[in-house]
Amino acid sequence: MARQGGEREGGQDRGRDRQDRDDPELLERLVSINRVAKVVKGGRRFGFSALVVVGDGKGRAGHGSGKAREVPEAIRKATEQAKRVMVRVPLRESRTLHHDVIGHFGAGLVVVRAADAGTGIIAGGPMRAIFEALGVQDVVAKAVGTSNPHNMVKATFDALKHMESPRSVAARRGKKVGDIIGRRETGDAREQA
Repeated sequence: MARQGGEREGGQDRGRDRQDRDDPELLERLVSINRVAKVVKGGRRFGFSALVVVGDGKGRAGHGSGKAREVPEAIRKATEQAKRVMVRVPLRESRTLHHDVIGHFGAGLVVVRAADAGTGIIAGGPMRAIFEALGVQDVVAKAVGTSNPHNMVKATFDALKHMESPRSVAARRGKKVGDIIGRRETGDAREQA
């Protein structure tokens, strides 16, 4: 009986070690922390809620929220949730987005635009944390309608969910990547002329 329990514990530890080996390169950004109160018979019971963004700096990111009686536990729960829901976002030249996109969540609207090299991250607090975790170096973003960090993060991830690379568009339309990108460059040339 003790042997089976030992095997189970060893299996769990090995799983944790494997997970820890995969995670060291992940960047964690604490977006917001909030004190919350639950009213009970004896008065109020205080706790904390945390909003965390996690990314690998190479095009993968996720967000999560957690609640607990202590701040570190809330952050740990939020980080675990963020790691479970990570999404991949295609990046152009590993530094910016492929095209402009708009994201919605609740009353929040987020406009995200690709930028030239050297622009940097021009975005508000919660959006800046997402782009840093994602590994985006040049982007311009504007939040319209709400400054609630939860809604801003969810609206930004909604925008990033609609991001497509020229390769995926070409595959969907049955064309070559050169046809898709060629049109974009000729359109830019016409605007400059």
